[in-house]
Amino acid sequence: MAGRRFRIAAYNVEWFHALFDDDGRPMSDNQWSARQGVTRREQLEALATVFRAMDADAVMVVEAPDISRHRNGAVALANFARAAGIRAREVCFGFANDTQQELMLLYDPDVITARHDPVELGAPRFDGQLRIDLDVDATEDVVVFSKPPLEMRLETPLGPMRMIGVHVKSKAPHGARDADHAMKIAIANRRKQLAQCIWLRRRIEAHLAEATPLIVLGDLNDGPGLDVYEELFGRSGVEIVMGWGDGDSGLMFDPHAAKALERRIVAAPTTARFYIASEGRYLSALLDYIFVSPDLRGAARRWRVWHPFEDPGCWEDEGLRAALLAASDHFPVTLDLQAEG
Repeated sequence: MAGRRFRIAAYNVEWFHALFDDDGRPMSDNQWSARQGVTRREQLEALATVFRAMDADAVMVVEAPDISRHRNGAVALANFARAAGIRAREVCFGFANDTQQELMLLYDPDVITARHDPVELGAPRFDGQLRIDLDVDATEDVVVFSKPPLEMRLETPLGPMRMIGVHVKSKAPHGARDADHAMKIAIANRRKQLAQCIWLRRRIEAHLAEATPLIVLGDLNDGPGLDVYEELFGRSGVEIVMGWGDGDSGLMFDPHAAKALERRIVAAPTTARFYIASEGRYLSALLDYIFVSPDLRGAARRWRVWHPFEDPGCWEDEGLRAALLAASDHFPVTLDLQAEG
């Protein structure tokens, strides 16, 4: 494995679970997918094109197919990998949830091994509870993850490392009746989102204390300056997860996040694109990240957002450009790692 590139990816796939029947078989037909304006066949074919183009050794799939009494999302994801003809064909998953959006790692077993390994650390496991006072009322809040992060141990060409896949709660005020109600929901959701990021950061710090290389990747539903309530709480969830401002020794690094934090008046890279029907326009945001611990900075060769309008290679390949737009409202992020020397 000496000198081999090791590529990891984070990809939030919109409505992935709706592309499979209860036996985990892809429904490649002309019925509309849950993604607006795209058939199930078109979305599956688009996803296959994107996954093949990335050619990643490991893909953290955010919003992977669901696990329930009658459905097995891991089987569905493995069936997709087989149909798409990609190397990343084995599935690692952790604590199931009831949101129809799982966190799963697709990986190439010829390159790496991965297992769910929620070790006991200074902070609670992600299937437990965190008690924390989030405001100034001196009352503890009980925080739980609706989508518990996927905490794994990996054996890779760079040696053993830990990886945490995340999908932190959205801050959007879904279900608001009016502007005042929307504000209340948005503030409550941001409090929960920040609490989850604090919990995640505590687990990160415990892993960093063990001196094992660490990667944290997925969808944080947050970025510097994304909403008006950020100033109310002092820091964004991204800053908390990174350890931004706490010293370089514990800093988790992603160049896109760092750019957004250092130069807020300059347009930052974006990883998601949502259509706002009430305004007749698209909203772009930086939500998806791949953070590495300090001991992996030297091996990190290239971060890339596969954005059809911001990445020249994606734009110039018409087939890939169309596939990225049809596959999901998020675009994948990849990181190439290679041992020094």
